[in-house]
Amino acid sequence: MDAYILIGNPNTRKASVVRSLSGCFNRSVRDILPQGAKAPVRVYARVGALQDTRTAPDDFLREVADKRCAAVLFCLSPSARPHEPELYPDAQGYVTQLKAAGWRIRSIAVLGQNAGGVHSPKLQQFIQAGITPINVTAQAVRAHFGWA
Repeated sequence: MDAYILIGNPNTRKASVVRSLSGCFNRSVRDILPQGAKAPVRVYARVGALQDTRTAPDDFLREVADKRCAAVLFCLSPSARPHEPELYPDAQGYVTQLKAAGWRIRSIAVLGQNAGGVHSPKLQQFIQAGITPINVTAQAVRAHFGWA
């Protein structure tokens, strides 16, 4: 599974970027055309940080397995869920568990400054995401992801 991840604190407009990129309101499979590709990729898009929606890493793995898609676009909070960090870890905890399950992290967009301890050459920060017009941020993230 190829993963495209948005990480950000509250009010960095993660959900708005996912909606702009995918046209999905909450959860849906969409066709996305990567730059230079001849055929679209089936992407499961999920709005809302997994910690905020109380979705543990194992639950998310099962949810995505049922979607018959090649990639997934989703959001993470940089921090673990207060009072339940063992169930809903920080962003790095999710990334570690997804990689252990064989997922390939294709690209990470950090909206704001807090990456939740995630370090990757595939990570780019969009520091002004909370104040930049959403279409500008979405366009920049789309280019970072390599999507047409």
